[in-house]
Order: sequence, then structure tokens, then C-alpha cells
Amino acid sequence: MAQKVKTLIVDDSASVRQTLAEILGGDERIEVIGTAADPFAAARRMQEQAPDVITLDVEMPRMDGITFLRKLMAQHPIPVVMCSSLTEAGSETLMQALAAGAVDVILKPHLDVRAHLRETAMAICDTVVAAARANLSRLPLRRPSLTVERKLTADVIMPAPQLTRAMARTTERVICIGASTGGTESLRAVLEQLPGDCPGIVVVQHMPEKFTASFAQRLDSLCAVSVREAADNDPVLRGHVLIAPGNRHLLLQRSGARYHVHVKDGPPVSRHRPSVDVLFRSAAQYAGANAVGILMTGMGDDGARGLREMREAGAFTLAQDEASCVVFGMPKEAIALDAVDKVVALEQIPGEIRRADTARP
Repeated sequence: MAQKVKTLIVDDSASVRQTLAEILGGDERIEVIGTAADPFAAARRMQEQAPDVITLDVEMPRMDGITFLRKLMAQHPIPVVMCSSLTEAGSETLMQALAAGAVDVILKPHLDVRAHLRETAMAICDTVVAAARANLSRLPLRRPSLTVERKLTADVIMPAPQLTRAMARTTERVICIGASTGGTESLRAVLEQLPGDCPGIVVVQHMPEKFTASFAQRLDSLCAVSVREAADNDPVLRGHVLIAPGNRHLLLQRSGARYHVHVKDGPPVSRHRPSVDVLFRSAAQYAGANAVGILMTGMGDDGARGLREMREAGAFTLAQDEASCVVFGMPKEAIALDAVDKVVALEQIPGEIRRADTARP
């Protein structure tokens, strides 16, 4: 990005404002144009200089962050990254923020906040840069794991696929979906259109620990399919969607002709945990031509190599098109690797899943 991302930090904690300013200001891609202790101060600061991205606390005096977010998106849409604490109560609040148009999330625990923010500095900076690239027209108007300096591949979790292990043909399809920035509402749009007897679906959405359970609960309340956060050894069943837990890798495995998932610890892969590459590699190895791989909106390249492995194993692979993505990063990288059979708009993905169910490998 030629120009620096002008960022405004809005948080009632002076310590958080200072720490975020130091972290973001230390990234050559970002310029911190100011800080504010509440939305009213933020509004005054925005009159002086319009930011490219706002980091926004949830609980603040005079006006809460979600109310400010809704007003902002209705009157003057700007990419917003929410700061939220690691609490179950806050998880539901975060779901409201994402539904209201927030692009992504920065974790802000109650204890040792400065230390946690510094430990996740690279993820925070990447999140802000990704938000600046967001296509706000794809967001509704009504998620980070630890990173490492060196990007690891799926090799650290499991070896490269031995394609002979995948059954050449079974009676069931399995759908594997990966998404990141903008994916929460994009996944909702897809899953809401699926019938209650669709093929089993396994999802990796880049999202903070503690929030995936609430995310799954929200989708479950909206969709005909059953949606929940995955637990180790959960079976992959028709009409059911399993969401990877935040901060844990999710792998597809097979016992006989039946699929189940394995929830696994391990280092971040492609700077993410859970990693789409890990899920897709496991699908290539254990499902082969019985799988469908779908890579949706998100910044970076997580999932691109895994999707290519799936295609090489005989799976049908899809990528979301640029026009319907919030951030056209992950799909773009997969297309460049020749990992994609078909590029489709977001609204076409449910139909592709239904068609794949009727076609046999």
C-alpha cells in the first residue's frame, strides 16, 4: 500500500490507547492520526482529519462502541476494527458489532492487557491494514490468534497429503470452507441459503478464541442447518456445520467411510490458528475427490496452498470473486496458484454446494 493507513484509536483506557498507538505507529504501513477516550471525542477528531480505519472499544462512557458503530456506518462508513474483552458476555456483544458492520476484532483481555497486545502486535497491525482494504459495500449495515515472524506451513501440523489414503468414491460429500476478514457475515449469507439436509460442512473462520462458540450459536439461530463450535471427534453429518474453535487447528479425518474432525493444538500456520491450510490439507488427504473446497473473503494467503492440494487430490474447488469479497486476498492467492476450478460470487456459493451434492466424484 503506497500510502500509510491513517488510523484513529478510540478507547476509554489511556493505557490501551498508548499501547495501541505504539504498536500501530511502529508499523511502516500505518500512521496513527490520533486517539480518543470516547465516541464524542472521536467525532471531533474526525472533523479535523478523516481516518482510513478506526479501532473502537466496546464499553465506553457517554456512548457505547456499538451505538457509535451503527451511527458511523449509517452516516459516514469507515472500516472499523472492534476492541473486545475475552468474556462470554462480550462474545454476544461482538456478534452484534460484526453484524453492524465491524470488519474485524482485536482481543483486549481484562488482565495483562499491555502484555497481550504487545504479544499480538503483528496480528493487530495486519488486521488494521486488512481493514483499510475492506470493500464496505460488502459489509452488512443492520475476529486473532498469535502470530510469528516466520510464516509456517501446514507441514508443522501434518505431513503433505498422501493421496492414496483418500477413498476414491463414497456416498457422501464433505464441504470445507475457509474465510477471514469479512467472513462472518459472508458465511451467514451462505449458510442461511442451505437446506437442512445439505452435506456436512467444516469451517475455519479466522476469529479470536472465546468468540467462535457465540458465532456458531448466532448462525444456528438463523439457519436451517445445525451450526456449532467443533469439539474433538465430532462426526461430520448431513445438515450439520462445525466451526473451528478459536486458537485451535481443525482437521478432517476419516474412519471407514465416515468423517469426523480432530481439534489440535500447534503453532500458527500461515500466521493463523486455526489455519485454513491445515483444514484443506487434511481434506485432501482423507477426503480426496469426495470433498469440495471453498475459499472466501480474507486478507493474506492462508488456504491457497491447501486448496491447491485439494484440487490435486480430485476435489472440486471454488473461490469467491473479487466483487463480492470484503478483502480479495486469500481467493486471489489461490487463483494465482491455479488452485481453483471455479470463481463465483458470494450469492452463487449455496447453489454450487447444492449442485456438488447431486454430483458424484
